[in-house]
Amino acid sequence: MRRASADANTEATDSPPTQTALIPTPVPAPTSTTPGSQDTPEQLSFLALGDSYTIGESVAVEDRWPVQLARRLQEEGIDIAEPEIIARTGWTTGQLLAAIDTASPTGPYSLVTLLIGVNNQFRSLGVDDYRVELAELLQQAVELAGGDSSRVIVLSIPDWGVTPFAEGADRSQIAREIDLFNAVKREETTRTGATYVDITPISRRAETDLSLLADDGLHPSGEMYGEWKDMVLPVALEPLAARS
Repeated sequence: MRRASADANTEATDSPPTQTALIPTPVPAPTSTTPGSQDTPEQLSFLALGDSYTIGESVAVEDRWPVQLARRLQEEGIDIAEPEIIARTGWTTGQLLAAIDTASPTGPYSLVTLLIGVNNQFRSLGVDDYRVELAELLQQAVELAGGDSSRVIVLSIPDWGVTPFAEGADRSQIAREIDLFNAVKREETTRTGATYVDITPISRRAETDLSLLADDGLHPSGEMYGEWKDMVLPVALEPLAARS
């Protein structure tokens, strides 16, 4: 969610943390590895959409959960490419929509994942606007998956309120708001026909297990991302196995 802004190829450092904003305003930078890639007869494709949780803020590239997922799928015999990532620290749903428009990925992708919303909650942007923009993102995700909603996986918003970063904040209020945003996310995901994966309980274990956090005391560690990967894996395997 904060400190560094990055895409799949570059890492950039923003200003130090402040008391008034969880996420610095992103600076212009590329947002996708190779947008527009499509399936080939030999290899399946994977597009990951999101914010700092998808780009893997404060962890090594190989620890990002989409990268871990692709590696695990390959171990399962699925010939899938490394993920193309359109994600950046600090993005809201509106900013992700704009980034997708700029990157212009064409697909069709064998797998599309979406994890977005924490910055809407933090900035108090409103759950109604979130619903509208999330629905648009879900529609785009399904289109990028060739119109097949079974190839779209949506992850819930983690609870940053349990982290050391949230010290002094109303952690209970943060949890209630995260739950509200996730309820909307689940409803819209179900409406679209995509699959919803609830990783929020894993994130809340970081309250007592700091090994689940990166060194910045806010973002997940590679260990937590590995647990997310384990939850997503069986959901991803089913549609991909049929295509490989």
